[in-house]
Amino acid sequence: MTQTFIAGVDEAGRGPLAGPVVAAAVILDPNQPIAGVADSKKLSASRRETLFARIQKHSISYCIAEASVEEIDRLNILHATMLAMQRAVTGLRIEPALVRIDGNRAPDLGSLCTETLVGGDGIDPAIGAASILAKVHRDRLMVDLDARYQGYGLAKHKGYPTAEHLASLQTLGPCPIHRQSYAPVRQARLFE
Repeated sequence: MTQTFIAGVDEAGRGPLAGPVVAAAVILDPNQPIAGVADSKKLSASRRETLFARIQKHSISYCIAEASVEEIDRLNILHATMLAMQRAVTGLRIEPALVRIDGNRAPDLGSLCTETLVGGDGIDPAIGAASILAKVHRDRLMVDLDARYQGYGLAKHKGYPTAEHLASLQTLGPCPIHRQSYAPVRQARLFE
């Protein structure tokens, strides 16, 4: 009997003012369920890290992909997110029979069958797993970028528009990883 593979897809980083948007696609092994997988936003950072390693170890296939700041500025965040999702799905080493995507929009995946699921990261374990992979990968990336672009607090707020981040934008101006198409970044440029 042939196994039908279902991939879950989610993204992290649509709202931040800096850094790439990250998407992940995961095909879980139904014979090795991973306890505790849920919407990444509802898990502590340490719990996400633990689950990140388990998902990588026990999934049948997974892929984490990005769309760059330049792509976000050129295409807009929605299209850049769809591009990151396409890259994640096409990066799977096994072609899924069905791709379930968190939200109400699906990227163009050619002949692959897709299904959108609003709140899917809290309902579908594969989408929940994808949300964890995307979030942990992006958070780690922002910690690394904090060392290169000091003074913005990227390791703390991960690029989201917190009061601290907006204040540092006004003081320091945008850096190369800031999304120039986002209004707070454009406004900060006026003060440079």
